[in-house]
Amino acid sequence: MFKQGFLWVIRFIVGGLFIFSGLIKVNDPVGTAIKLEEYFDVFSNDIAGFFYYLKPFALELGIVLVVVEVVLGVMLILGVRSKFTVWALSLMILFFTFLTFYSAYFNKVTDCGCFGDAIKLTPWESFYKDLILLVLISILFLFQADLPKSSPRWAKIVASTSLILSFTLAIVAIRNLPFIDFRAYKVGVNIPQNMQPSSPLQYSYVMKKNGELVTFDQYPSDESLEFVEMNLKNPEALPKISDFAVWNDEGDFSEEVFTGNKVLILVSNMAKRSDSNLDLIDQLVTSLSDSPVQPVFVAAATQEEIQNFTKSRGWDVLSLQADATVVKTMIRANPGIMVLKDGEVLAKYHNNNTPEASEVLDLYMK
Repeated sequence: MFKQGFLWVIRFIVGGLFIFSGLIKVNDPVGTAIKLEEYFDVFSNDIAGFFYYLKPFALELGIVLVVVEVVLGVMLILGVRSKFTVWALSLMILFFTFLTFYSAYFNKVTDCGCFGDAIKLTPWESFYKDLILLVLISILFLFQADLPKSSPRWAKIVASTSLILSFTLAIVAIRNLPFIDFRAYKVGVNIPQNMQPSSPLQYSYVMKKNGELVTFDQYPSDESLEFVEMNLKNPEALPKISDFAVWNDEGDFSEEVFTGNKVLILVSNMAKRSDSNLDLIDQLVTSLSDSPVQPVFVAAATQEEIQNFTKSRGWDVLSLQADATVVKTMIRANPGIMVLKDGEVLAKYHNNNTPEASEVLDLYMK
């Protein structure tokens, strides 16, 4: 009786964590795909070149990965096909443990994306988390004979439903935007404020005196001390946004973007952008031309590529360059639309949901 209760607790903990992790990533499959591309880049350089050829399929692989996480978690808790479930989870956690150890030890990918953007873990924290899961799943693996041999029909229906729902939610999130935005550019955020520390940064100073290390809260005036290092005492106060910048050949335009009413048309990759809704964006740009709202085109591309594109669309707008990672963080659409008022994010749109000018203007009236 005690063994069954113990195994049930483990099943609930492991299954719950996989469901939680999977649902967070189902909310943002594009973010999972971006993280997979990072891993493929690293592995293609460090392990085997064939990983490079997986990059074009990162989104499809990401969908499979997040859906499988949710479904296996549900199956484990409900006791559906226990032997298969434990084997599948064992293989997954072995892979994840290798992934997080490799990232932590070699400092290759600084955020594993285990819980998407909702919960940020350091590489070593991710590895320790996977190590604990590995131990728990190993216990289930050793005691497979004590796991449920069969499951009621309703449990199988719930597992099948979780598969369909997870897959559907992932597709909806891709074709629109994440249901819940955990990133630093979510609606309601003031970007320039997020670029500032939340409180004054405080440092401690480690100095060497007579061969011994001494820590000071303020930089000492004693010139006989040898400086060793300085450490941030309140890292939670660091700016949430540290890499935002937009520019063109005339200079930096970040402050300009944060002034007044702006509609940013964002492209993270010119080669991979979707052209299916460009006609709707054309109408938006044209309709806003005589309004108090200024359209701005921002792309991770060369100035020449940007100029050729805006000219081909007939857009007479301010055109700026940006880092691809920053644009991908700002919006999970290529292209995507972000509405700003003095740097505050009023709304974000996937190109599939391109708004009309009247809808944008109404945002400024609220």
